Amino acid sequence: MSRFEAKKPSLCKAEPLTSERVRSTLSVLKGILVSCYGPSGRLKQLHNGLGGSVCTTSQSSALLRNLSVTHPVLKVLTASVQNHVSCFSDCGLFTAILCCNLIENTQRIDLTPTKVIKLNKDLLSFCTSYLKSEACSCRIPVDFSSTHILLGLVHSILTSKPACMLTRKETDHISALLLKAFLLTIPESTEDRFILGKNIIVPLKGQGVTDSTILPGLLIEMSEVQLRRLSTRKSSALKVALFCVSLSGDFSNAGEGTVVVPYQVSLENAVLEQLFNLGRQLVSDHVGLVLCQKVIHPSLKQFFSEHHIIAIDRVGVTLMEPLSKVTGAMPIGSLNTIASTTYGSVKDLHPARFGSKHFFHLIPHETTVCSLLLCSRNDTTWEELKLACQTALHVLQLTIKEPWVLLGGGCTETHLAAHIRHKVHNKADDIVKEDGYSRAELRIAAEAFCSALEAVVGSLEHDGGEILIDMKYGHFWSGQAASASVNWPDMLSRCGCGLCNSQEGLSWSSLRSTYHPFAPQTCLSQAAVDSASNLIVDCFTAKLSGLQVAVETANLILDLSYVIEDKN
Repeated sequence: MSRFEAKKPSLCKAEPLTSERVRSTLSVLKGILVSCYGPSGRLKQLHNGLGGSVCTTSQSSALLRNLSVTHPVLKVLTASVQNHVSCFSDCGLFTAILCCNLIENTQRIDLTPTKVIKLNKDLLSFCTSYLKSEACSCRIPVDFSSTHILLGLVHSILTSKPACMLTRKETDHISALLLKAFLLTIPESTEDRFILGKNIIVPLKGQGVTDSTILPGLLIEMSEVQLRRLSTRKSSALKVALFCVSLSGDFSNAGEGTVVVPYQVSLENAVLEQLFNLGRQLVSDHVGLVLCQKVIHPSLKQFFSEHHIIAIDRVGVTLMEPLSKVTGAMPIGSLNTIASTTYGSVKDLHPARFGSKHFFHLIPHETTVCSLLLCSRNDTTWEELKLACQTALHVLQLTIKEPWVLLGGGCTETHLAAHIRHKVHNKADDIVKEDGYSRAELRIAAEAFCSALEAVVGSLEHDGGEILIDMKYGHFWSGQAASASVNWPDMLSRCGCGLCNSQEGLSWSSLRSTYHPFAPQTCLSQAAVDSASNLIVDCFTAKLSGLQVAVETANLILDLSYVIEDKN
């Protein structure tokens, strides 16, 4: 007899952010995130104490996926960041660190959470309006007739992932491949609306990164024996049938219920005869290539071989959509008569060998699907490189919809903070549209907001160096720790984004101290952008969304009055 226990009352905690345990846990999480930030971020190893795989990473997507968080407040924060990353792929660490900074800064100031939340909303609205405006001095339009900015965007993403362990030569090689892969997915004939193709990343571990290559069409890994059979085939176009149903003769798709079999009827022979009937139709329809998501019965494979039909099974659910795009075939989900409209075709099918692996290379008539053969020296760096490549490809797609980039390397954050401080001290009405706030309250909230932005930038420095802002453009600069009498133009080279030179007669102030508000100027001349050899930029869409998610999540957490946990 089962044992019954009395139902436990829910645990109710008031004002969760006043708890020292919550504050210390939030501080630990922030410390983990901050230490991962930027090109010189430190790597993290995540593993289960009982064994299993080990994840070495500094990327937010892998970090938060493998990090066990138990407190409800932290779950809200990590869930918001993970949702942002699932939609935009980039700026996850920026979002999480900014959110933590906003929460911590709000707890230090003498304003009620209600007032801070409303003022944060006004400051966020001001930031988004400025970043979307033509007057924005940290937004660069993307010229798709040139690869300069697009390569800079991809390069910036790859260099911010230290666990990829890429050299400069390898970074340049992968950046060029990713940009080529992205351009291949854009249809040649486009109307008002068009559908992008797809990139498939194919692993090849144990090879050098510079062995990576991009191929139009699809690579399907196969055994050497199957490839030998194909090598005797003449090069020509093939009609294709694509099956998403099993052709093994089993009853995995029969559903629930009872199968009634008449006396002296062999179920196996009946199913096999149905498969042969399907095969005969494919032969009569002159199909040359059969692709099956699942398993093909050995007898049916032999039948196809005798009729010179190439049969490839176990392609998996991941390749079904790309195969449909490449061939134009519609996935067939039954063993009944096949409509002629479901067939597709490929231009050719070639055997290919890369390293120790063998592939079928499907070459389409129109190239909007391509295979990125991604090489790396070991499993850890390959997994990180794969994530970075997926991020870069997604970010390039986002740039089509909103063709701008933001200055990277921390310059957008410091410029934005300087712009907000200038407006608060000179034109506060541009930020706060409603009555009910004093100028002093606005200044306090704005200072907490700007300090949170600048603290994100400070997270880029991991070796105790100086973090500075120039008093002309409001860009971020990083240099070695030095005495107060140092001559900064001799110590510094270029700003975080790479646009500004230290020899331009600039003056600097430390981000760890206060500076007098000033109106930051623009340095976005076309000549400066074109001449920047190491331009660092961020995805406009992802950064703007990250800013919004960080502020809205911080406001949500600051507004929490109770946390109620069901202990049953």
